[in-house]
Amino acid sequence: MKVDVKKGSPVAFRGEAIVVSHFEDSRKLQGAALQLDSSSGGCLGEVLKTGDFTGKHAQVSVIYTRGALPVRRILLLGLGKRKDFDPEKLRRAFSKAARTIRELGIPAFSASLASLDGPRNLEDLTEAAVEGVLLGLYQFTNFKTADKKEERKVRTFTLLAAGDREARRMKAAAQRADIVSKAVWYARDLVSTPSNEMTPTDMARRAKDAAASRKVRLTVLDNARMEKLGMHALLSVARGSMEPARFIILEYDGGKRGERPYVIVGKGITFDSGGISLKPPDKMEEMKADMSGGAAVFAVIKAAAELKLPLNLVGLVPATENLPGGRAYKPGDVLRSMSGKTIEVISTDAEGRLILADALTYAGRFKPKAIIDMATLTGACIIALGDDVIGMMGTDDGLKNDLRRAAVETGEKLWELPIWDDYAELIKSDVADMKNTGGRAGGAITAAVFLGKFAGDAPWVHLDIAGPAWLSKERHYIPRGASAVGVRLMVRFLRDRATQKK
Repeated sequence: MKVDVKKGSPVAFRGEAIVVSHFEDSRKLQGAALQLDSSSGGCLGEVLKTGDFTGKHAQVSVIYTRGALPVRRILLLGLGKRKDFDPEKLRRAFSKAARTIRELGIPAFSASLASLDGPRNLEDLTEAAVEGVLLGLYQFTNFKTADKKEERKVRTFTLLAAGDREARRMKAAAQRADIVSKAVWYARDLVSTPSNEMTPTDMARRAKDAAASRKVRLTVLDNARMEKLGMHALLSVARGSMEPARFIILEYDGGKRGERPYVIVGKGITFDSGGISLKPPDKMEEMKADMSGGAAVFAVIKAAAELKLPLNLVGLVPATENLPGGRAYKPGDVLRSMSGKTIEVISTDAEGRLILADALTYAGRFKPKAIIDMATLTGACIIALGDDVIGMMGTDDGLKNDLRRAAVETGEKLWELPIWDDYAELIKSDVADMKNTGGRAGGAITAAVFLGKFAGDAPWVHLDIAGPAWLSKERHYIPRGASAVGVRLMVRFLRDRATQKK
């Protein structure tokens, strides 16, 4: 899909549809809506007078101009109350508008953000509108064969700017939003792909998409190289599968030579049956999404390179399946991790923390400025925070505060859970340095405490994305299924950090 910005008047726009907005608590039309109303003989005002349209958030009214204007349809879009308005509200509203356009079978449409600028930054509003459109229109149809010819698609979205200066500002913002949104598409595609076509080897191959930039290097370690490094925690999880594991390394050199990198680690379990500690069969098909953290890491590196962020980044993704079998690791086994620490296996369904343990140890080789890991780690986090919220735990307040700000800016909710020293008691083992699970009580927290033992001295934050990574029903600009949560959050965090450097 193409996104464009052009200088032009809404009144002069020729095409099938234009989107203009109205606030619920505004008595009169403003901006582009007022211009179109005046030029059409009051067709928008009439809809307000009848009460058919009130301006409630994401409410859409389709108005046919019947030749009164060059454009055939006006979509009047509600933004809710002005006092509650923010970029996230705009993102959600534009998603609804774009889906309405698609339902009407219109391949191209335009929009004006006139009257929204002022207290809000025009660039932020432009990014939000473009993200709402692109993210809301995403569909995963790679494996559908029926009715493909009848599939409705929106191919072009054009934002209208009042003048040259405004157009330049909006064009740069729209380009950033296009890059980030299409990185989200990329991650959603990876997660949605069934595990028979997204093995660890396939995942390593798809990492080449993230390494398209000359500034990104891709290295893939096979089982033999991992064995030499002592990654026995990761390799033990892989033993039950016929598919070989892969350790995927992406290095983006956007900063100064020798500058310490941010290391982002993502869990890459391409299918999780639970291993010997087998999961219940209900919804096991969704366990192809257990590599959501790894997919997010690929997408973040891809977006950072395309945005040319002046930072050095490293993405690490340990990738494997977790299956039962004659060679599978078992409850009661003791594993020796790359760090040298030993781990007693209590449940083979607590495998994510095992592969991340070796990845976090490997991260220390880069002398990182900070480490952030993303993982669909625990059902306990969903019990604690629900389906919509990322659980955040970590050792560095500055890092956590910056991630909070990025969460507000992107609408990707997160909430901090404590990792007090007392929780470490729950993962003490009688036969090894630690157990891989501390039981049901505080399960999300004890998992984070476990990871913290391998993060070294670098500032570290763990993001448990188990809740929002896969949605059972669509929400705003996120379709049912893979959400690619964490991609926009991390890109915004990195953009903010890059700005702080200047």
